[in-house]
Amino acid sequence: MTQAVAVRTQGDDFQARMFWLCAPLLLVPESYVARVSFESGPRAFDDVTVEYVAAKGPRDHYGDKILRDHLQCKWHATPGQFGHLDLIDPAFSNAQSVSLLQRALAAQLQYAPNGVGARLRLVTNWRPQADDALSRLIRMHTHALDLDRLFDGTTPRSMMGKVREAWSGHLGIDQDALRLVARTLAITQRLESGADLRERLNDRFAAVGMRRVPPSETGFFYDDLIGKLHAQGRNTFDATSFRDLVADEGLLAPAQPRPKTLGVRSFMHPIDDIEARSEESVNLVPHFDGRYIRDQARWKADVFPELSRFLIQSARDKDQLRLILDTHVSLAFGVGAILNVKSGKAIEIEQRAGGRHIWSATDKPLDPAWPTLSIVEETVHSIGVDLAVAVSLTHDVGPAVRRYVQNLTAVGALMTATPVGGPSYQSVRSGSHAAAMVLSLLGAIRASAKGGPRRVHLFIAGPNAFAFFLGQSQAAIGPVSIYEWDFDGLRDGDYSVGLELP
Repeated sequence: MTQAVAVRTQGDDFQARMFWLCAPLLLVPESYVARVSFESGPRAFDDVTVEYVAAKGPRDHYGDKILRDHLQCKWHATPGQFGHLDLIDPAFSNAQSVSLLQRALAAQLQYAPNGVGARLRLVTNWRPQADDALSRLIRMHTHALDLDRLFDGTTPRSMMGKVREAWSGHLGIDQDALRLVARTLAITQRLESGADLRERLNDRFAAVGMRRVPPSETGFFYDDLIGKLHAQGRNTFDATSFRDLVADEGLLAPAQPRPKTLGVRSFMHPIDDIEARSEESVNLVPHFDGRYIRDQARWKADVFPELSRFLIQSARDKDQLRLILDTHVSLAFGVGAILNVKSGKAIEIEQRAGGRHIWSATDKPLDPAWPTLSIVEETVHSIGVDLAVAVSLTHDVGPAVRRYVQNLTAVGALMTATPVGGPSYQSVRSGSHAAAMVLSLLGAIRASAKGGPRRVHLFIAGPNAFAFFLGQSQAAIGPVSIYEWDFDGLRDGDYSVGLELP
């Protein structure tokens, strides 16, 4: 096989795997997906199309419903970068005369004439150039373009002005029309290796009862099946026809007992729909603008009550649970507080740590070589009675917390907890390791009590599993406030109060 043919085959496989990532959603009971197709749709955005049930589909970054997702899949065998000018260069999409942006305009006029209802997504393993304006326009929590930044009122000579002039001039439209097409665009980087993508697909297949492909097998029969379906002219599937396909091709896995999977989402993960891997899920995203709560009062009035109702109702019928938490640290703690140590449930947590892993409090024997917590306490305000706790598992939050609590006069002491050897993304090795760290921290919190009522202020940089296990012992901690960090730096670049219990 020549190198050119190998690269083309890899590109076809990439497109096929994007189809297989979406199509199993059709098997989910009462799915929000109506149809999935490949090689069908507007030119240059026809690799994969997902059509949503009108009343159930996702919402865009402005809260409007998305009815259709059109994917253009671009795989490259070697690393590369692209910028805003590549989108108006036909060669970038291997075309002779029509650019990707011109194709996007035609698709927007056909499917979203007012800029709402369709999303045109470029999915690629290349990166936007770090010094190009395009990299500053991609909103990381949705991969849509930041229209406020693109249309920022600057002159045509500014960075964003040059983008507007280049794009609108190339398309032959004014900037009002450009805003409509830009609103429909999204750019998604998929930097996973082929093995990582197979692992993600296996998780999705398992969630809907389809056959997984063991990593020991060199081939991936799902890739080959797409070619056969294309030759037969079968490229569009709804729930009935896809279920028939799965049955006819022997793609159903033998039924096996497994824990009930519950998903909790409070922010959007652009390439991972937890609803597809969960038997039941709760979407708290409408209460937030990106990672930021829309109204501080919602934590207590809306978010926690909705979370509690969902977990209590959904966890009632199963003693074995698996949790997928795409959530703020506050809510990971809150899930633990609801499903506490007295709930009688055996609980696993999906944890992203160098890949996707399933953690539980008893998953692995503790290794004496694993880092333990170094815990130090210092005085902040002599008249304060509350305790602030800074947990630095993945990175050091001590200095930032120390500055922040200087303005909290109720805080009398600051406790810092850091793995021996320093924080890192490998400092917590397993669920049992996280649970052991929680026990160590709980002992220190109890030992620091000086009598009388007090509140514990928690600042956590670590896996959601750690926050969950700590939340399971919230009753032993007492009243607690969990703080959220301004990750995007779009507010004040500091902490803000998240969930407060009880």
